[in-house]
Amino acid sequence: MRVLEKLEGIIIRTQDYGETHKIVTIFTKELGKIAVIARGAKKPKSRMSALAQLFIHGQFLIQLGKGLGVLQQGEIIQSHRLIRQDIIQAAYASYLTELTDKLMDDKKPNHYIYQQFSLALKSLSEDKDPLVMTMMYEMKLYKISGIAPIVSHCYHCGSEDSLLGFSIKEAGVICARCKHHDPSYLPLTNMQLRLLRMFSDVDIERVANVSVKEENKKVLQHVLEYYYDHYGGLTIKSKKFLKQLHLLTD
Repeated sequence: MRVLEKLEGIIIRTQDYGETHKIVTIFTKELGKIAVIARGAKKPKSRMSALAQLFIHGQFLIQLGKGLGVLQQGEIIQSHRLIRQDIIQAAYASYLTELTDKLMDDKKPNHYIYQQFSLALKSLSEDKDPLVMTMMYEMKLYKISGIAPIVSHCYHCGSEDSLLGFSIKEAGVICARCKHHDPSYLPLTNMQLRLLRMFSDVDIERVANVSVKEENKKVLQHVLEYYYDHYGGLTIKSKKFLKQLHLLTD
């Protein structure tokens, strides 16, 4: 039996299906991540063509059943057109959508992550600092996925004092008394340690206008990239293009 559901969501992946259709993955507020068929979406004049695009935030009327759902119609809430028109914003948004697709399980809703994802895309479209928004969202997604590093206290002794760096080996920050457990830890300043905790704990909306020095951004970017390479377990294809852009813009 198939039922019609009206769902709010953001399109995080599209793939061609036959000559005229697309399979669209939508991260929905109510049901989590679902895949649906958008019939005729590859036809330029189809009503589905504008709707079934990456980054579209909308209200979707979907026919649900045992197999793939069918996208019947929808209303665009936010097209994020400006993201698609800017190569850097589009690269960051593609990374965020792919990371969400890889780390969120099918049909398991999470209202908080949905809200943070929506806010991250909104911040990109408003030309907020893309790297800061990305790191903030990464940290929150890592928590939900069970791969988050320990950033509030020393991974070994639990102390919140005298923290001086990050241990990839132990997946967390390290204090002066325990640094001998990992002599190859990455040293961080007090400000960098505070930023790491903020990225993990504070809602994106509360710090959308935060200003972070370029040096601090690059250090924390290196830490989080190195960390995900060790614990993420899944290849994110859009990350390669993002790294190439960083080399071009540095």
